[in-house]
Amino acid sequence: MENNFDKQKMLEVLMDPSISVILAELEDGKKDSAHIAEKLQISEEEIKDRLSYAIEHGFVIVIQNGSSTTFSVDKDKLNKIMESDENFDGVVSGLTELDQFLN
Repeated sequence: MENNFDKQKMLEVLMDPSISVILAELEDGKKDSAHIAEKLQISEEEIKDRLSYAIEHGFVIVIQNGSSTTFSVDKDKLNKIMESDENFDGVVSGLTELDQFLN
C-alpha cells in the first residue's frame, strides 16, 4: 500500500456514484464480495475494478481467504481525508452522504 496518492483523484473516486454505492454496503462493517455482488447485481470482479484505486491506497481493505474475498473500509483514513479537504465546502450533498456513511 502506498501512502502517496492524488488527493483530488481519491475524492473523485470516493464520490463516484458507482463506488459510493459499494462503500454504502460497507457502512456497517466488512462484507463478503459475493454478498455485495448479489445485492448490487454486479460481478465480484467489477467490485474489485471499481474499488482498485481506493484499495491500492488503503482506503478499502481486501481480505482473501481461499476463494472468499471480504471488503472493509478504513474509516479513520476516510475521516482524515474528509476532515482535511477544503474541496467539499461547496459540495453539500456529497459531504452529507459521506458524513452519513462515516457516522
